[in-house]
Amino acid sequence: MVARVAGVFDEKLTEAIANSKILVVGAGGIGCEILKNLVLTGFPQIEIIDLDTIDVSNLNRQFLFHKEHVGKSKAQVAKDSALSFNPHVNIVAHHDSVISNDYGVSYFKQFNIVMNALDNRVARNHVNRMCLAANVPLIETGTAGYAGQVELIKKGLTQCYECQPKAPQKTFPGCTIRNTPSEPIHCIVWAKHLFNQLFGEEDPDQDVSPDTADPEAAGDAGASALSSEGNAAGNIERKSTRTWAAETNYDPEKLFSKLFGDDIRYLLSMENLWKKRRPPTPLTWDNLPGKDDPPTQHSGLADQRVWSVHECAQVFAASCNALQAELKGRPVGDHLVWDKDDKSAMDFVTACANIRAHIFNIPLKSRFEIKSMAGNIIPAIATANAIVAGLAVLRAQSILTGEIESCTSVYLRPKVNHRGQLFVPEKTLTAPNPKCYVCAPKPEVALACNIKQLTLKDLTTAFKDGLNMQAPDATVEGKGLVVLSSEPGETDHNNHKTLEEIGLNDGCALLVDDFLQNYEVRVRLQQEDDEKSWRLITDPDTPMPAPKDDKPANGANGSDEPKPGPSRSRDDSDSDMEIVEEDDGGEPIVKPPKRRRTEISDEIVELC
Repeated sequence: MVARVAGVFDEKLTEAIANSKILVVGAGGIGCEILKNLVLTGFPQIEIIDLDTIDVSNLNRQFLFHKEHVGKSKAQVAKDSALSFNPHVNIVAHHDSVISNDYGVSYFKQFNIVMNALDNRVARNHVNRMCLAANVPLIETGTAGYAGQVELIKKGLTQCYECQPKAPQKTFPGCTIRNTPSEPIHCIVWAKHLFNQLFGEEDPDQDVSPDTADPEAAGDAGASALSSEGNAAGNIERKSTRTWAAETNYDPEKLFSKLFGDDIRYLLSMENLWKKRRPPTPLTWDNLPGKDDPPTQHSGLADQRVWSVHECAQVFAASCNALQAELKGRPVGDHLVWDKDDKSAMDFVTACANIRAHIFNIPLKSRFEIKSMAGNIIPAIATANAIVAGLAVLRAQSILTGEIESCTSVYLRPKVNHRGQLFVPEKTLTAPNPKCYVCAPKPEVALACNIKQLTLKDLTTAFKDGLNMQAPDATVEGKGLVVLSSEPGETDHNNHKTLEEIGLNDGCALLVDDFLQNYEVRVRLQQEDDEKSWRLITDPDTPMPAPKDDKPANGANGSDEPKPGPSRSRDDSDSDMEIVEEDDGGEPIVKPPKRRRTEISDEIVELC
């Protein structure tokens, strides 16, 4: 396209584009924009990878997709749509996980540039390591609301994606919100969506009904209901929540029975979801926990007390009535806007979140805690995706013409700063962290643990969760003794043994490698008697915390076992929510640090 028009690009850039081959990982909000920009610019050879399929909730911002595409491969449809802009481009689409063994180092070496349009940290870590091993420039992209960033990662020249420790990721798939919540924030997000479905601006992204297209439920997914009611997209054709509520005149008891009774029983019919989770418990309006408890005296602030389920139901009814009355007072077609400082709106979200939490065996929270958490949820913005994708393709052009030194990180701000800047570039490239446990010449970490208690199975978990490995192998340095093998069954018989029982001790060094990632690191064991689990120390000044266990406490609604990387059903697509800290003015804090990456995700509000 543009590259084919004489005089638009200089000869050097035109030739560089004509001889280039680009890999795009992710075909969501940013991925669609990047692909469109690449084909319109005239890049002739493009491959795109995405494991996800198209949901109706994607259509309002992933513009390469339309209603007739629902249920189809994002990568394939993105390819077909992009070719309509420029049929002269050769696009290869892969409906697959980038973590698959099929995409090793040799695969990545064939590309001039890799462009990430992901928000999944596991996949991002993997692509980062593949590009380092293949010595291919990687352009990282991300958005969070109106903020965004574009960053170059090049072996030996810039810091890599894992050079700096990161806080635990706070993004949640839509199927988790709708089907299998396991944390209070999941219930809070659901409650805010419910507010909008009943009283606010309706958004297909914020459906609160059970998600029958949940990949994890594949095989049953409420099969009996789907066979009679399902449409081609796999979803049940129902009245909208707003329409149904209006027909019941927003009767609190009927709303309660549907949301916390009927819908939960429907979820129970999706039996695959509960094979490794404790199933939810439906509630009935007339038989609520705490209903017959005598009134108690409470000290302290009312907002800091956790309500009983019965109290939540009473607040639910009162807030429903108040919000309905407010909605009726608005002009026809108008809607309410959720505000954490609006009493009825905040009461509604608190009550709904806690009732749902009780159903899924999740600890309840006080109104004060829920207000703090609910106020920090930000939506995805299509224009931010478009801007970041445009910047990414401009950076790709600079890389191809040898101007890589000019490709500093660029931050898109939610609003102009005091200098009138909307885009804030770094002044120089950020050098690699010499102590990075991934890209340093000789990566090394310490594993603090109680060697007398940590089992070999726990050690495997530490390598996979802490070091983001897919298939770790470990040998004792200097001895060649195999401690862990990624070959099935080779060392499984030792899984229950402690490190001490297999002859490892304080100061012992392990050489740990992952053949899938072409990555090796030296791990030194550090005995700590008080250590109950394990923690990685990459730098004495900045220890890496052990990752938060996604499995809730006993009896909660989490999966008993983590999914292996290559088989993750939604590894490389967009998640739904990201929680960010706010300043006193109520706006997300997105400050481009001088030498640290701002952790921003691609899509923020997308349902499975």
